[in-house]
Amino acid sequence: MYNGSWVKYMKIIISILTIIMCYLYGSIPFALVIGQLFYHKDVREEGSHNLGGTNAGRVLGKKAGISVIILDGTKCIVSILLTRLICQAAGISTELIYPSALACIVGHCYPIFAGFKGGKGVSSAIAYALMTNIYGFIIGVITFLTTLKLTKYVSLSSILGALSILIATPFLKYTNIGGYSILGMITNALIVALIIYRHKENIIRLKNGTENKVTWL
Repeated sequence: MYNGSWVKYMKIIISILTIIMCYLYGSIPFALVIGQLFYHKDVREEGSHNLGGTNAGRVLGKKAGISVIILDGTKCIVSILLTRLICQAAGISTELIYPSALACIVGHCYPIFAGFKGGKGVSSAIAYALMTNIYGFIIGVITFLTTLKLTKYVSLSSILGALSILIATPFLKYTNIGGYSILGMITNALIVALIIYRHKENIIRLKNGTENKVTWL
């Protein structure tokens, strides 16, 4: 009885530490690191002042922007892979990947290493979709790229791409590779809500017709 309780508490502690670790990894501001290390610029002082790939591309150039997008995407990939390994080693349910991925994206949006002012979570969210359901990933990417091609608005493309995955989530249950669990569906909804919230200023500019179009992609 005592040993069983001890194992249970250890699993809880390991789960909490894993989620914290994923948040910290998500908090690494790659746009800031690349800007200061290779270009001697702080991207927070120019453009949209955002620590994301779009603003990095706008301020530092296409090469830097793509590098930041890729690195931000790896945040969720690494977090989910690491969480799965920890779950296997500790005998914890792999459902832990969902709060870990959410923590990673929250870390990207509100990084402890950059005054809690980060990016908008889009690259990391795309990687999350890739790691959790390939069908959802394909739907989101197609929606994003199609919207971007037609409008040149990254913000609108990101919002519609995220919403397309959320709308498709219940139907993914009927794919031959399985759909999201209840926890996965809740996580999807929270991630989409966070992305839309982080784009609140962009939404206002889109309504007013003052949103900047991307030129370097």
